[in-house]
Amino acid sequence: MGFLKSLFSGNAQQNTENDKQKNIQKKFDIFKYDGMRAQRAGQIDFAIKFFTEAIALQKDFETMNYLSQAYIQKGELDDAGELLQEMLELEPEHTETYLVLANINFMQEKYEDMGRYAKKVIELQKENASAHYLLGKSEHYLKNDIMAIASLTQAIQLKNNYIEALLLRADILISLNQYKEAAEDVDLILNENAEDEAALLLHGQIQEATGNGEEAEKDYLYVIELNPFNEQAFLKLGKYFTDKGEASKAIELYNEAVELNPNFTQAYHERGRAKLISGDKDGSIEDLKKALELDPKGNENLTGKFENSEVKPETIPGIF
Repeated sequence: MGFLKSLFSGNAQQNTENDKQKNIQKKFDIFKYDGMRAQRAGQIDFAIKFFTEAIALQKDFETMNYLSQAYIQKGELDDAGELLQEMLELEPEHTETYLVLANINFMQEKYEDMGRYAKKVIELQKENASAHYLLGKSEHYLKNDIMAIASLTQAIQLKNNYIEALLLRADILISLNQYKEAAEDVDLILNENAEDEAALLLHGQIQEATGNGEEAEKDYLYVIELNPFNEQAFLKLGKYFTDKGEASKAIELYNEAVELNPNFTQAYHERGRAKLISGDKDGSIEDLKKALELDPKGNENLTGKFENSEVKPETIPGIF
């Protein structure tokens, strides 16, 4: 009888444990799928809450990945980074996790860490074009442009028409005055998409730098026609007008820019410079003051823009 009693007692304990595990799994599934629904609906706070509850019950890689995406959507990059590190403990050779970490570190301006994660992917997958691109991007921001070009070239060789890599390589080549090589990259992009705004802006820069100002103007105007909210197009065209002595045309352009976007800080910066050149010192001060109100931390940038003028940020009443 004692043997039978212990046998039935053991079975009962096993059944209780199985029921407990089933209950945990049921709760986990509810939290996980509620989190997924909330994330799809844009309810990020609820998604984070549900995913966190699910992970507390079960360290599930897929759910942790959903939670990391939710953290990134909310801008909580430190939390996302910590979670991704935990995911690597579960799957240390999951290359996508390293790539996401590289991108997070880029957003946090941690370029050395960004490069380290990109290199880890290359160790695992030598022909991963995205990893070579991210490594090149990190080298660029670390001011190692020759190494950046090498990595970007590798990425382009591995992936045909790699637009992001071509754009960045062209931008770096322009900064190094290698206009012919930069033009080749830009042409590859425009041959695929004649309305690529970033490529058109680079094309304009090349034209301007090589003395083809009218062609540059056409490029900048075309981008504004394609997208009236492309701020870089306004800035490049306005600077082109100002530098060639047509400050009044620049002012008209910046008027249009700030009408479209009243919080366009750099447009106020540049309009102030154009007004100063045209002799409107009071208008220049007014624009500089507006720019500083919109971006109080932009003082260092402004100093460079007005270093050769009578208008200094520190001379504007009400700012300091």
